[in-house]
Amino acid sequence: MIAYAITDPTTLNFQTLEQGIKHFASQANIIVYRDKTTSNYNTNAKQFLTEAKKHNFQKILLHTDYALASKLGANGIHLKSTQFSEIQKAKALGLFVVISTHTYEEALHAQNLGADMVTFSPIFKTANKGEPKGVEKLREIIRLLDIPVIALGGIISQEQIDLCDEAGAEGFASIRYFS
Repeated sequence: MIAYAITDPTTLNFQTLEQGIKHFASQANIIVYRDKTTSNYNTNAKQFLTEAKKHNFQKILLHTDYALASKLGANGIHLKSTQFSEIQKAKALGLFVVISTHTYEEALHAQNLGADMVTFSPIFKTANKGEPKGVEKLREIIRLLDIPVIALGGIISQEQIDLCDEAGAEGFASIRYFS
């Protein structure tokens, strides 16, 4: 099962980047650098990629900026659910593309546009993310798609991971589980 770590400023400190990445590498096989607050994203992304490439991640992704991901040599990009128009642009650059989805229609649209994988969220209750979709809705989406579906949202325990696995998810993504 894919263990996909989503970083943010609460879980990744650039003063202790080496130890932070090492910690993520001990638990996750895919990682994305995500920071919506910094004005140093490009510089940080370069440092992040340099350090992450020292470990055995299956994929190392950047968040939202497919041109930067390509320029810096990331494996791929994690696009927001407002970036469907950028899937094909990222694919044209040879990037692995993950996009956030919240409905079956979004997930199917992502698949039809060539996304390699989708996150579907929120599965469990998480702050400011709306009503949880639940494991049954996750199971439905998985049955209807041909690309991998990664469960996202409120996943903080092994019990929740097991429920997602039983539903057929290819993996799970989380911020807090890896902190």
